[in-house]
Amino acid sequence: GRLLVPGFQDAHAHPVGGGLEMGQCDLSGAATRAEYRERIAAYARTHADAEWITGGGWAMEVFPGGLPTAAELDDLVSDRPVYLVNRDHHGAWVNSRALERAGLDARTPDPSDGRIERLPDDTPTGMLQEGAANLVGRLVPQVTREERVAGLVRAQQLLHSLGITAWQDALLGEHANLTDPTDAYLACAEDGSLTARVVGALWWDRARGTEQIEELLARRAAGTRGRLRSTTVKIMQDGVAENGTAALLGPYLDGCGCVSDNSGISFVPPEDLKTYVTELDAHGFQVHFHALGDRAVREALDAVEAARRANGRTETRPHLAHLQVVHPDDIGRFRELGATANLQPLWAAHEPQMDELTIPFLGAERASWQYPFGALLRSGATLAAGSDWPVSSPDPLQGIHVAVNRVAPEAPAGTPVFLSGERIGLHDAL
Repeated sequence: GRLLVPGFQDAHAHPVGGGLEMGQCDLSGAATRAEYRERIAAYARTHADAEWITGGGWAMEVFPGGLPTAAELDDLVSDRPVYLVNRDHHGAWVNSRALERAGLDARTPDPSDGRIERLPDDTPTGMLQEGAANLVGRLVPQVTREERVAGLVRAQQLLHSLGITAWQDALLGEHANLTDPTDAYLACAEDGSLTARVVGALWWDRARGTEQIEELLARRAAGTRGRLRSTTVKIMQDGVAENGTAALLGPYLDGCGCVSDNSGISFVPPEDLKTYVTELDAHGFQVHFHALGDRAVREALDAVEAARRANGRTETRPHLAHLQVVHPDDIGRFRELGATANLQPLWAAHEPQMDELTIPFLGAERASWQYPFGALLRSGATLAAGSDWPVSSPDPLQGIHVAVNRVAPEAPAGTPVFLSGERIGLHDAL
């Protein structure tokens, strides 16, 4: 008399990173600054010999404007550097000791792929966005292979407990101080302790070009063993809306509701993207795009279209992940091009990060194009879904709840439905 369903497959997750963070200064699940302060102070006390305090999982909406400061960390830990990534892993909160260790001051320029948040006199505040996080992150002591294996085992136990039997690891490689988890997967594949089926997405180094494809081919061959298949290439085309780095077709609004001079970042020039995707597709790689803003989505679809024209319609099944803002003109292109819409349904709900840090800066029309699950389904697009854990909960039932209801599982009674026309049915969500 109970419901029986097949094992869930998480189409976009970062399990080794999630497993590692479970063993570090883990702020996930806390909801207030007081809780963050308590956890950070407790971790520092119990890890008195640690050279750095590392971890993450904090939420931007807990802080005014989504911007914590070094001063608040200095109050808790002043004797050694602190490096805490936020829950979406597109920024890092650091203390003054970490800024000093990295030599960051008012004269330090922003990197091309990120931004140092600053005081009026240009002094860094302690919040580093996107590629700027690596200015400090590159100094953090490297995680060992044994720690990565332990992280994978810890993550696998959690994911299996939620009914997840397979996943796509959306980043095999080194990026933004994330160490490559490939060796952990290979170790567990070889000794039989990898009991999930895993597709690995090999990281595309956006500072390089097609010369890296030969290396990716070698990594695909070496990284396909046992229950692991490294047959995908991950290209991050933009950032996230909350910090203004998601790539938009038009500019963001500023805090006063006026048009700003910022429309986000396309990490890979669109014409180069077409070249890269066409060649990867010709080699039989599935391409997995991080495409969150409407410009990034269009650039990714244009690249898939270029590959289809050059190589014909193949079964490479490119994925576009996140899809927070999709222009209505691009909805039908997913089915036309055979591109899969890779959704993170748990995000499609009213909550502080959406209501305070996103909608006011997108504007009403663009905000109405967010997470168009229903429109994509009605268009005939193929849908996949994932959690992006540890960015958000890996529990697939919570994601299904939001896909069906467009209300967060823990939302109080009376919380408005988020774009009700984009709800999908339970059968479709399953």
